[in-house]
Amino acid sequence: MNLIRKSVALAALTLVGTALTANAEDWPEFRGPTGDGIATAENIPDTIDEKSNLVWKTSLPGRGWSSPVFDGSSIWVTAAEEIFPSEEERLKILEAQGEEAKTFKVRQVAKKIELSAIQIDFESGNVQKTIPLTVIESPQTIHALNSFASPTPFLKDGKLYAHFGAFGTFCIDTESGKLDWQRVIELEHGVGPGSSPVVYEDKLILICDGVDRQFVTALDTATGEEVWLTERPEMRAEKGDQKKSYNTPVVIESDGKAQVVCMGAQWLVSYAPGTGEEIWRLDHGSGFSVVPRPVYSRKHKLLYVSTGFGKPVLIAVKVDGKGDITDSDKIAWSESKRIPARPSPLLIGDELYVIADGGITTCFNAATGETHWNDRIDGNYSASPLFADGKIFVASQEGVVTVFKPGKTFSPLSKTEMGESIMASPFAVNDALLIRTESALYRFGN
Repeated sequence: MNLIRKSVALAALTLVGTALTANAEDWPEFRGPTGDGIATAENIPDTIDEKSNLVWKTSLPGRGWSSPVFDGSSIWVTAAEEIFPSEEERLKILEAQGEEAKTFKVRQVAKKIELSAIQIDFESGNVQKTIPLTVIESPQTIHALNSFASPTPFLKDGKLYAHFGAFGTFCIDTESGKLDWQRVIELEHGVGPGSSPVVYEDKLILICDGVDRQFVTALDTATGEEVWLTERPEMRAEKGDQKKSYNTPVVIESDGKAQVVCMGAQWLVSYAPGTGEEIWRLDHGSGFSVVPRPVYSRKHKLLYVSTGFGKPVLIAVKVDGKGDITDSDKIAWSESKRIPARPSPLLIGDELYVIADGGITTCFNAATGETHWNDRIDGNYSASPLFADGKIFVASQEGVVTVFKPGKTFSPLSKTEMGESIMASPFAVNDALLIRTESALYRFGN
């Protein structure tokens, strides 16, 4: 591996929590072993092509925007098979659930969903197990861009923690395929589930920011029992729709102590992962439905967050505060132009990259916020970018994968049309690039 690429990837593995024990070759959670889209994979092709470097393609049942995870030998994905109503039934369901007529066309309705976890052999692409988890009659409606299986599962110590928001949380033994435990956390998501789980030591940490209530909770990984639950700070918004959020926790370290940082509507809050006690909070404004997962720079001691829908703002936050840090000097810099509401930031060394929902891509100086460049990459984006083998990969909702070099100038390498939508974030392990599309999982390699 090129020494620069290796140093960037391995430096990311110095984070706390799961990253201290994760193998660089594994991909145990959303955005990889360090939760930031940095891969240690080598020999990843500059251009992907089904004719020249497709290793295998495996069709997947149902749908799911969750990203795959990898335990060193098997890939795991979650999926939802839906039974849809007729148009007449659909309208009656929306009316019965109190939806406004103006939202009908952006709502997705199912009469029934069947949730499952699927194990796929890394070498062959063959499906090894399909594990039925639950059947939900008359599930909550979701946004047309969402799926009923959007949160990415978490792998640790032979267990797969598959979370589907209010539809259920499951602990699966990956060897036997049997359920160790399952539970349901009541929540009204508004537009469907989106927050992925994080495991820290023996706790499964979940952000539960619905339209009806907002809280963060930790479950015992062995039993599924609640260890702690902390309500979110009070919010200014009157409507629950502007209190909801869909973020994924980030575990960081400051002054030798672990923090689990949970972005939400209006508030960015840091908690003690063992107890749920609040360490600090930042009122970031009126942003809501926050999707981008924050990334942390140990070098600069800054956490980079996007404030979500409304008017997205990128904020670089110092993480050594106590109490309410809103009116303090803990914001190093911020930027409100061309900021994503869905894709997460990507930090590579001293450069921070963001791709806005509409495709405008920007490279910042991570320490100062100075813009090195911005350029447009055609398409609309929900998936988060990936850094692997010295290259950045971005995948559009229209199914186009664009590859470019990191650096202070924009240097595109290739563009490939996959032919179907991509909402799940790509990942790379060993010498393989893996991409989940609307209906299949692809493995590419040289």
